[in-house]
Amino acid sequence: MKHDAKPGVKEWMVLFGLMIVWGSSFILIKQGLLVFDNLQVGALRVSISFLALLPFAIVRLKKLNIKNFWLFIIAGVLGNGFPAFLFAKAQTGLDSYMAGILNSLTPLFTLIIGVLLFKRRTRLVNISGVFVGLIGAVGLLSVAGEGSFTINFQHAVFVVLATICYALQMNFIKTFLTDYDPVTIASLAFVFIGIPSMVFLFTGTDFLYRIENVPGSLESLFYIALLGVFGTAIAIMANFWLIKRSSALFASSVTYLMPIVSIGWGILDGEAFFITYMVWIATILAGVYMANKPPYANNKFKSATGFFIRNNSK
Repeated sequence: MKHDAKPGVKEWMVLFGLMIVWGSSFILIKQGLLVFDNLQVGALRVSISFLALLPFAIVRLKKLNIKNFWLFIIAGVLGNGFPAFLFAKAQTGLDSYMAGILNSLTPLFTLIIGVLLFKRRTRLVNISGVFVGLIGAVGLLSVAGEGSFTINFQHAVFVVLATICYALQMNFIKTFLTDYDPVTIASLAFVFIGIPSMVFLFTGTDFLYRIENVPGSLESLFYIALLGVFGTAIAIMANFWLIKRSSALFASSVTYLMPIVSIGWGILDGEAFFITYMVWIATILAGVYMANKPPYANNKFKSATGFFIRNNSK
């Protein structure tokens, strides 16, 4: 198993880039749901991403060992297929602030799944950082929402399931697909979910009818296209690059940072700015830093619980 590397300047820059792109994704989904139902939004997101990545996939399919197809099928279904539909369904009945809080569970699940299923090493400071970041995200969203959260458990479960899917995919890629470049992983992952999504969209829904008859359909389609190309296809390649260059936990930390962007959009739209925002943002950044401290230091590492120390020195 390849050890996680300490993120450098490039990795941090990509993480903040993903923060901006994915932090804007909720509003794009919301705009898409104004005309299309949640199944259509999910299918459109996957289908558009598939078409954007298809030229890259065609070139790489010729060189791929058929025995490795299953790796890309699992990666695509877990991290790109299920979550696209789960988030669209969740936003039909869930407050956006609560969706942001629940989405921030991704690093926690990434840590737990990485330790339990993929035998990854961690330290007490990493575990502490995950919880500090989660507290910061909850605090930031609580201030922005004026503490008036209402949770619809029936829809909240879809976000939780999506975060578990993300956590599984990130650990899976870090374990089995690091020998492949990010473009190959992203493009081939979408090949196996893109075609079924397109078939479902055109034969199993009234998508064409809505395009022709519902006012504002082209505008909603444009927003979903932005989500599919930039928020999914390009962002997924950047995320896979991040996983390969650093760790699954570091890549998942973007979910702590995303609320900063969503709240920033609100401020630009005329919403009030509170000085306490800065406190919670600082808490988030501290948590991200702590969570991604290298798992090995001074020739020692701590086990999953952080209580057992083994000396690796000769």
